[in-house]
Formats: sequence, structure tokens, C-alpha cells
Amino acid sequence: MPQRSEPLDHEAALAACARGERFALRVIYEREGRWLLGVVQRIVRDPARAEEVFQDAMLQVWSRAATFDPSLGSGRGWIYTVVRHQALKAVRREGIEDVLEPQALGDLADARQSAQHEALEANPLDTDRLERCLERLEPERRACVLHAFVDGYTHDQIARRLATPLGTVKAWIRRSLLALRECMA
Repeated sequence: MPQRSEPLDHEAALAACARGERFALRVIYEREGRWLLGVVQRIVRDPARAEEVFQDAMLQVWSRAATFDPSLGSGRGWIYTVVRHQALKAVRREGIEDVLEPQALGDLADARQSAQHEALEANPLDTDRLERCLERLEPERRACVLHAFVDGYTHDQIARRLATPLGTVKAWIRRSLLALRECMA
């Protein structure tokens, strides 16, 4: 098992999960659990329910680890995407309107947002640098990015919350992600 000071090799941990090595899931849980649970809590908004959804998400990571393809992105990004999608599915299933609007899972906007989210998570981030880069964004654009990737809101919800046209919100998020990517490079 890796030492706490060593970075976690997410890809190796997923490969071990795919081989049925339970210790690998435990390592992922111990090293990433509190952040993964935080993602779920921000989306689900109910701490007790978030715990249940988080456990289901970890089972998804375990059972789907063999589907991870390193050529498509990082292991860390894949894990966070699985957990985030599990939380979004739980909220949609329960029909909680004030958190997310019910949408078809195949909705193009949601797929695009998930891909952007994975792109941000694919590389380990220097959080201080990320904060500085976020501060460079105009307040409305920063709010859009944070609502989308921290709060888990859809583009439609962000547009309503900010009283801004949907196309504008989508453009702000897209341009902000490009600016963040350039700033982080």
C-alpha cells in the first residue's frame, strides 16, 4: 500500500480493482474518499443521502474499473466522473427540482459539461494556482464555472439563477475553461 506522502497512482489502483484486488478500492477510498464525498454532498445536499450515494458510487468504481481506458483520460478524472454521475443520477431519480432539473441522461449539454469536468480533473491541480486563475475570470464567468463544477448545476439552472441567456452561460463556461486551461499550463 502506498505511503500517504506518495501520490496515489489512480491508474494502477483501477487496474488492481479490475483484477479483483480489494485493497485497491480501500486505498482509493482512504486517499480520495473525503473529496469524493464532498462532490456527492454538494450535488445531493442531504448528508445522510450523500453517504448512501457515495457508497453506491464506490461500488460503481469497483465494478466498472475494467472499463477504464487510460488513453481517454486519467484514472483520477475517471473516478471523479463516475462518482459525480452517480450523484447526478440519484438526484434526477429522486426528482429534486431545486438542485437539478430532470433531464435525459443522454442530454447533449450534460454530456458536454461532464467532458469539460473530466478535462479539468484529468490533471492533478495545484489548488493555489487554480484559485489565482479563477480570480482572473470576470465574476459572472467565475460564478458559472463554480456553479457547474462545484455545485453540479446544469447550464439551464445557471442561466435561470444568474438571469442570463442560456447561450451566454454556455459560451462563458466554454471560454472560461479555455482560459483556465491556458492559465494552468
